[in-house]
Amino acid sequence: GLRQWRLCGNNGIQTIKDMKKWSDEAWAAAAPVYEQIINQPFVRGLADGSLSRQRFMHYIAQDSLYIGEYFRVLSHIASRLRDSSHAADFVGFAADGVAVEKALHESYLSTNEDKPAAMTPACTLYTSVLKAQSYAPVEVEAAAVLPCFWVYQKVGETIYKACTDSANPYKAWIDTYADPAFEASTQRAIAICDELAQAASPETRAAMTDIFVLCTKMEWLFWDSAWNLEKWKI
Repeated sequence: GLRQWRLCGNNGIQTIKDMKKWSDEAWAAAAPVYEQIINQPFVRGLADGSLSRQRFMHYIAQDSLYIGEYFRVLSHIASRLRDSSHAADFVGFAADGVAVEKALHESYLSTNEDKPAAMTPACTLYTSVLKAQSYAPVEVEAAAVLPCFWVYQKVGETIYKACTDSANPYKAWIDTYADPAFEASTQRAIAICDELAQAASPETRAAMTDIFVLCTKMEWLFWDSAWNLEKWKI
């Protein structure tokens, strides 16, 4: 859940208007999807180490392709943000966060056989949804990438607490997304979206919630795709 937030309003006291943050509304709207994510066979297999290497490698290979597009979306958001501190943070997300994930991917993708030739339907759909938001208000584009922070941080934290086996073959993955540094980045991304939503119109705020829920569903679909070893049928 949410940890620490900067207080708003006069003298550092939250006003009634500001108590209901957009992120609270967005997470509540996506909560049923998150419950299905955390109970998904793929995620449960990560937690107890029983996930087959074939399924994990299918996932990690597709994720490496996803990150290539995700980097561009983060950079595009940074170029659109009017607040220089927000823009700087998104540049940092693109540079530092993506570098960490690429290093993680490369630690598993050790052979040419592991590297994918093309995106699966699920990966193609998810990246297309993200890139399509470049035509939406920047607040909506920022909300679209938030599940990739927040869902992964929550899943990593939950698995880390449940994982008692130090020999879990996916411990490096779990440690990456349970790391306090990743939580700090996630909280900053949430805070930026809250600031954007606070200044946005009701219509834009609603669109932010809609895309957040949709992209949370995309996270479920991505892991479901890996569990089913999805390939193009034609």
